[in-house]
Amino acid sequence: MEPLRHREIWFDGRRIPLERRDIWDLVNNSALQKVVVTTAQRQAGHFPLKTELVTEVTGVDDLADLEPGETVLSSDPGLLKQARADGFVTCLHASVDSQEALERAWQEASRHDYAVVEFDLPTNIPLELILAQLSHRQTRILKKEETFEGMAVAFGVMEQGSDGVLLSTDDLGEILKVSRYLVHQDRGTLQLQPLVVSGTRHIGMGLRACVDTTGLLGQDEGMIVGSTSNGGIFICSETHYLPYMNLRPFRVNAGAVHSYIWMPNNTAQYLTDLMAGSRVLCVNTDGQTRALTVGRIKIEVRPLLLIEGEAAGQRLNVIVQDDWHIRVMGADKKPKNATELRPGDELLSYVCKPGRHVGIAVDETIIER
Repeated sequence: MEPLRHREIWFDGRRIPLERRDIWDLVNNSALQKVVVTTAQRQAGHFPLKTELVTEVTGVDDLADLEPGETVLSSDPGLLKQARADGFVTCLHASVDSQEALERAWQEASRHDYAVVEFDLPTNIPLELILAQLSHRQTRILKKEETFEGMAVAFGVMEQGSDGVLLSTDDLGEILKVSRYLVHQDRGTLQLQPLVVSGTRHIGMGLRACVDTTGLLGQDEGMIVGSTSNGGIFICSETHYLPYMNLRPFRVNAGAVHSYIWMPNNTAQYLTDLMAGSRVLCVNTDGQTRALTVGRIKIEVRPLLLIEGEAAGQRLNVIVQDDWHIRVMGADKKPKNATELRPGDELLSYVCKPGRHVGIAVDETIIER
């Protein structure tokens, strides 16, 4: 899989008066989801449900008004230590203007989930040093930037770049540019492989899941679903002829509930783990991908069909609803009815290195049959 690396972009709203409706309306209706606010803004403002607030705290009393699990930001290490003990996600805000401050910043940042860093000079050398020091830590580093151009440079530092940026600006044009970037950042490509069907088998009743998204899929789009972590088969969207009912262009009738479904950022999840708000990977017949949001998972008892085959030397299988109207994508980029598949037919599939734990690829021996 070759998606663009996922970057976190937070909008710094702390210095934006709530009366600036031009700015807040743009942010609230943009792709920006994480917004840093003060406790006063949080209490007085009205934010859409898609917004994930990061609250700047200045004292222990501020934590009492927040729910554990939320993200809090502070430059006070002691306050963040208390917040972490209370179950909050913590973000250090570090201002660096000297060698000593740089040393303190990376050492303290290593204790937290996030660190926002800002520098007194327009050089990225201190960012390089922090990234190097924390290269083997879980801390995600965000650099404070004021422009889209500055963000792009931060993402290129030392090839890997920062994990994200804190966008601090009241320039509507810059906010719009960053929002457009976010819309496209989940796009990437999968290297699809032809799979030769070895056989199909009716395996009786079971639970299958439909993935209903908040977007519309095309006839050349679907999702990658499989029973094992070494890959899956291209299951078509419900955009092809149905004789007795309307099409469901927001849906993929994905398969049995035990199945893996491929997600953004080279991860996979069980179909049963998906819920409203999850992000799934949509792929087209050229291997181009985009992320879609799940609106609903619909699980029902249905007869099931096992489809088995081989692709790139790997044996793959998928279990889908046993019905003519279920389509899988052929290697010729034309949909095929699942119940009409025969040995030797070729389908589109995705093959990857086997072995996953909670959906994340791991280097250990895992045998799946």
